[in-house]
Amino acid sequence: MKAHQGDHIILAAKHTDQPTRDGEVLEVRGANGEPPYLVRWSDGHTGLMYPGPGSVLRVEAEHVHLASVPAQSPLASADTDLAGADERTPSHVREWQVRVSIFESGDQTSANVVLLTEAPTHLSARGESRRGTQDPAVPEIGDEVAVARALRHLADQLLDTAAQDVAAVTGKRANLRPS
Repeated sequence: MKAHQGDHIILAAKHTDQPTRDGEVLEVRGANGEPPYLVRWSDGHTGLMYPGPGSVLRVEAEHVHLASVPAQSPLASADTDLAGADERTPSHVREWQVRVSIFESGDQTSANVVLLTEAPTHLSARGESRRGTQDPAVPEIGDEVAVARALRHLADQLLDTAAQDVAAVTGKRANLRPS
């Protein structure tokens, strides 16, 4: 991991009841962007850190503004006249990332997932799997099960968050189905 001053560091929580930590890199003390980093955490504390598993470096890059490009419907052909298109309406384009960290200890595997968005808070979830005594030792299967369970929990949290947002906007209780 290589960081620069102003980059953001995000640490996945080890347990779902713990918050995800995030902060801004104030100073890079290693050579060529290498750790350690002096970080000001969102809770106001400042400390020296060496990133480990579950750490994400988020570099804020400049993005091309898409509002100046006329939006085309997927059904529009090259011959379609776009003169009537409303170019004042900006496109809603976002890129979210999911960070997955897998921890194995003996026959038990746990996975932490963090949804990284532009929001100051990030959703995170945990999933676990345990190999049965009669099952062959295939670590990939434990990884898949733990990650799938963590992603399912994350999806449920995201639907709950969306339902709360709909209720806040409409004043009515929202019932969002998983599919």
